[in-house]
Amino acid sequence: MEFVNSADFATHLDEQDELKAFRNEFLIPQHQGKDMIYLCGNSLGLQPKAAQLEISRQLANWQNLAVEGWFQGSEPWLSYHQQLLPTLAGIMGAQPAEVTVMNSLTVNLHLLMVSFYKPEGKRFKILMEGGAFPSDQYAVKSQVKFHGYDPKDAVIEVIPCEGENTLRTEDIVAKIAQHADELALVLFSGINYYTGQFFDVQAITAGAHRAGAYAGFDLAHAAGNVPLQLNNWGADFAAWCSYKYMNSGPGGISGIFVHQKHHANKTFDRFAGWWGYRNDSRFKMAPGFEPETGAEGWQVSTSPILLMATHKAALDIVERAGGVTVLREKAIRLTAYLEFLIDDINREAGEELFKIITPRNAGERGSQLSIICKQNGKLFFDQLVKNGVLGDWREPDVIRLSPVPLYNTFTDVYRAARFLSDAVHHVSS
Repeated sequence: MEFVNSADFATHLDEQDELKAFRNEFLIPQHQGKDMIYLCGNSLGLQPKAAQLEISRQLANWQNLAVEGWFQGSEPWLSYHQQLLPTLAGIMGAQPAEVTVMNSLTVNLHLLMVSFYKPEGKRFKILMEGGAFPSDQYAVKSQVKFHGYDPKDAVIEVIPCEGENTLRTEDIVAKIAQHADELALVLFSGINYYTGQFFDVQAITAGAHRAGAYAGFDLAHAAGNVPLQLNNWGADFAAWCSYKYMNSGPGGISGIFVHQKHHANKTFDRFAGWWGYRNDSRFKMAPGFEPETGAEGWQVSTSPILLMATHKAALDIVERAGGVTVLREKAIRLTAYLEFLIDDINREAGEELFKIITPRNAGERGSQLSIICKQNGKLFFDQLVKNGVLGDWREPDVIRLSPVPLYNTFTDVYRAARFLSDAVHHVSS
C-alpha cells in the first residue's frame, strides 16, 4: 500500500477498517477531555468494558453461592479455566490440552524449568538472548545457581553483531550448534521486549533439538500479538502473561504451553500442588501426586477466579474479532504506517533524528516500533505525553510505540506522528 501523510488518508484507512467497531469495547483513558492516544499496549492493554461485567458475575456467584460456587451455577469455578482453553489454544497454535492458565509469568518459567532444565555432566548450560527482559535473566541465573553452577559458566547469551541492534537467526542457530554438547536448555523470548524483534521460534526450536536440548519460550510480547504455531513448531514449553496484547488486566493471569509429546512422560520432576492432581480423583485427597494429563498437570494452586474473569472478557473479544491472524493483518498496516510517518519526519528534518531499531521486515516484528532518539529523547517523550500520546520510555534513549489493532486507529498513529514532528520544532526552539 502506498501511504500518504495526511489526516484525510488516515481517516480513509479507518473507514475501511473491518475491526473499527472493537475500539468501542474498550475504555480509552482521557486526556484533557478527549481520548488519549494510547500506544502502550506492549506494556499494559486497555480495559475491556466487559471485564467489569465478568467480575461482577463472579462476585454475584460468590455472594449467592459462597463455597458452592465451585460446583454450582452456570459456570462452576472448578472448571472455569477450561472454557478459556479453546480460544487460548487458537492464539498459541496449540491443542487445548497443551495449554492452561495459572500463576504469573516468571513463576511459571520457574515451574517449567523444574521439569525442562535438567543439567547433567557437561550438558548444563542455558542459552538465551542477550538483553532479555531482566526477570528472565534473574530466573535463569537463579535456576543455574540452584543447581550449583556459576551463571558465568552456565549461561550463554547471544548478542547482535557489532553495529546491529537485532539478532540474525543464522547467528542464533550457529551459537546453539557451537555449544551443542553443553546445552541443557535454549530459552528465548518470542519477541524481544526492547527491540520488538520477532524471533524465528521454529528455527530456534529445531536448532535446540538438533543439539539435544529442550526449547522453551517466554511469549510475554508475542502472545495475542503475532500468530504462533507452538505445536507444529515443536516447542517443548512456553509461558506468557495476559495483560499486554491480551488486555486481561494489570498483573493478569499467566498461561503455559507444554507440548503433547511430553504429556505421557512420567519421569518429569515438577513442583506439585493439589490443583495439578488428576481431575477425576482430586477430591479423594489421596497421598502421592498423580498429575493430570497435559499442561494442567503443571498447575499448583487453586484458580484465581476474578483474574480469570477479566481474562475471559478479553479472550472473548479476540474470538469475536476472528483471532490473532485477523488482528495481525491490521497490526502490520498500523506499524507500517507509523514507520512511514517516522521516516517522513526524518526526511523533513534532513537527518535521522529517530532511528527505528525494530526490524523493517513486518514478518520479523510484532505490533511495536522501538525508536532511538539521537538527541533529547526524554524531552521528545515528555512532549508526546503532554499532548496526550502515551507510549513507553526506556533508558537511555528509546521510545517504544505499540499500536494495538483492537483499539488503536490509523488516526491515532497519524496524530502521534504529528505530535512527534511538532516536538522536533518545540525541542529545537
